[in-house]
Amino acid sequence: MRGLLSHVEKFGAQVSTHVEQIGAQVSTHAEQIGAIVSTQLERPKLIENETKTLRELEESSGCNFPGSDHHPTDRKNWISGLNPDKVHLKQIVWPGTHDSATNQIGVEIITRPFAECQSLSIYEQLVLGTRLLDVRVNENREVCHGILVSYGVDVVINDVKRFISETESEIIILEFRTEFGHNNPPEFEKYLEQQLGEYLIHQDDKVFDKTVAEILPKRIICIWKPRNSNPPKPGGPFWSSGYLQDNWIDTDLPATKFESNLKYLSQQPSVNLRKYFYRVENTLTPQTDNLVVHVKPVTNRIRWCARLFIAQCFSRNVADRLQVYSTDFIDEDFVDACVGLTWARIEGKA
Repeated sequence: MRGLLSHVEKFGAQVSTHVEQIGAQVSTHAEQIGAIVSTQLERPKLIENETKTLRELEESSGCNFPGSDHHPTDRKNWISGLNPDKVHLKQIVWPGTHDSATNQIGVEIITRPFAECQSLSIYEQLVLGTRLLDVRVNENREVCHGILVSYGVDVVINDVKRFISETESEIIILEFRTEFGHNNPPEFEKYLEQQLGEYLIHQDDKVFDKTVAEILPKRIICIWKPRNSNPPKPGGPFWSSGYLQDNWIDTDLPATKFESNLKYLSQQPSVNLRKYFYRVENTLTPQTDNLVVHVKPVTNRIRWCARLFIAQCFSRNVADRLQVYSTDFIDEDFVDACVGLTWARIEGKA
């Protein structure tokens, strides 16, 4: 009888312990759900406050800067329009696009909004005035963004070659990188050299001090960033990742990104002193803890700040460091802002 009672007592204790554990788990899950709900409720207010901060900065400081009222008459040939004999490579403010080849990525309407960062083709971007392209590739020589894939790299190459054939003095920075989570395309350097070899500007630090006219007829600075393999060799047709640097941060908050861009830019040497390109991305990244996860509505929170950022570069005495300026969904005004500042530098106004 005592043995039976002992077993009953042990069983009761075990049940009690399990009930307590289940209760603790339920409580933890409830707290987690509460935290998620709280974040979702607080996030819009945080975004609204950060947007208000930038709007107030725009109202108090304005968006004017040297060259802000300059507009190229021909965006397709804007470097040519500034006179290749006068334009030094280091003076150029390069209008760039982020995830350049995503205009047909994924499945339209269904998955594309999660990864599309540009609505124009590579050729259309170049005609608009884009001069830096950011292309992510996978082991099958396809353009990709994360797990989503698009057309083959041949489409990018053909668009670039078409643009080169239609212009005379436009220099392009063409960045290829193996996307995170993927392997390098086999013999990719060999492929690129076969396709673009006659246009490639070989790696040489002296290029930064040359005029466009001195670099021609070569037209493309091709930066290749493979994963888990050796970078391109110095002096060869491809430039390594160290020649295009940035300090990207993963956020969907506009003022946070704006100030981060200014902070990291301020830590760079002047374009007159460095032998690498430094990129600032006027973009935002959707976050998984937010209900809004499509690229366009998120990145639109900061796209309108392009001219404000340049104006703040002057206000904070870091304008001499700005060089590559990239955006999602590039438009004419973004290009004009970059060209205007380039013009001001050439004319000695900035």
